[in-house]
Formats: sequence, structure tokens, C-alpha cells
Amino acid sequence: MYRRSAAAAVLLAAALTLTACSSGGDGKADAAAKPKPPASSAAPDPADAAAAPASPDAKPTGPVLPDAKLTPKTGSFKPNEKQYLSGRVPEKMDPAAVLQTGQESCQRVERTAKRDKDAATGSIVAGEIPAAKDAITYLCPEQKPILDAASKGFADGTRESPAAGTYRALTQSTSCTWEAKGQDGAVLASGPETAPKAGDKITATIPSGTATFTSAGCYAWIPA
Repeated sequence: MYRRSAAAAVLLAAALTLTACSSGGDGKADAAAKPKPPASSAAPDPADAAAAPASPDAKPTGPVLPDAKLTPKTGSFKPNEKQYLSGRVPEKMDPAAVLQTGQESCQRVERTAKRDKDAATGSIVAGEIPAAKDAITYLCPEQKPILDAASKGFADGTRESPAAGTYRALTQSTSCTWEAKGQDGAVLASGPETAPKAGDKITATIPSGTATFTSAGCYAWIPA
């Protein structure tokens, strides 16, 4: 792993945060309402808890270093590392610092998957791991099964025109609820039918013709 300065790390974090930010608000209400990942997971790693939510593949919106200048201060990057860095390094930023962020994303996926694959999948679906898709594709391809599972899922909230089928929530929260509505706003299905108990698996069957599927407290969904 390449060395970098503390200043570079701070600048990188700021750049990714600005890229991933959405509309206004202090985020306190969202943080308080955020559903929990699968209850079967072990105690969260401190490094995971400190990571701020980000767009799954956030890239700088401003000028970036051309590929020809993607060189570390010492040594050299491997071909796969250069592929990951392409179009991702802001001008005047140390490429090694950006690479480290990708490596840390891989480490987080690997660490979480060892405890609970559903939790690892859910963290990617929910957009909690920076640049997860590219990090796994170029830096830790052995985690591709987790990425493939996440690519078929969707996050808590409202999803427009979801594919019909049965899905399971990647949480065991007793507060998870969902509702499927048609084009006219009529409720086509909702659940759970009975209040879930701690440890229960929660599923949702989305009927054909569903216009919107809305869930709360469910973290993320993948096909059952």
C-alpha cells in the first residue's frame, strides 16, 4: 500500500463527500431513521461505523488527472490499479490516496462478507461503500458474487416500476413495512401481514402492474 499524507486523505474525503451529497438538510433526521442491516451480523467494525454514506461509484465532477499522469511518488501502479484510478483522481490529488480509498472499500466488503454476506450485499445496495462497483471490479474481483447479488437489489425507500416478483429484506428489523401501488394509486399489496418478531425473515411479493413500491425500515431488498 502506498503512503500518503494526512492532508491528501482529508482532501479526498472532502471531494468524495461533495460528489455524493444530494439536496439540502442537515441529515440528522435521516440518520435517526436509517434502518439497520441484518441482525445476524456480528458487532460492526469501528471502521465501518465511521464511514459516511456515499454514492456507490462517486467520481469527481471537476477536472481530473489524465491517465498519463497517474503515477505514484515511488514505485508504479499495477494495470488493474490504473484502470480503477482512470477518471477518478482530482487534479492536484495524490493518486495513491485515491487508490487507498478503493482498497479500503474492498477491505470493508471482504470484512463484512466474512461475518454476513447479506450485510455486505446490503451495504452495497444502500450505497454505503464508496465506489464499490469499480473497487470490486478492478481491485478485489473475488468479491464479484457479492456485487452480482447487489446489482439485482434496490434500496429502502420508493422504487418506480419495480420488476414483479418476490423479494426479501436484508434486515431483521421489526419495524420494516412495505406497500405496492398501481398507476391509479390503489394499494395492490402490502406487508408484513403480521408484525414481524426479532429474527424473522421479511419478504415482499410485488404484483405485476406495480407502479411504485415503497418500504421503510427494511434497509435493502434482493430477489428471494
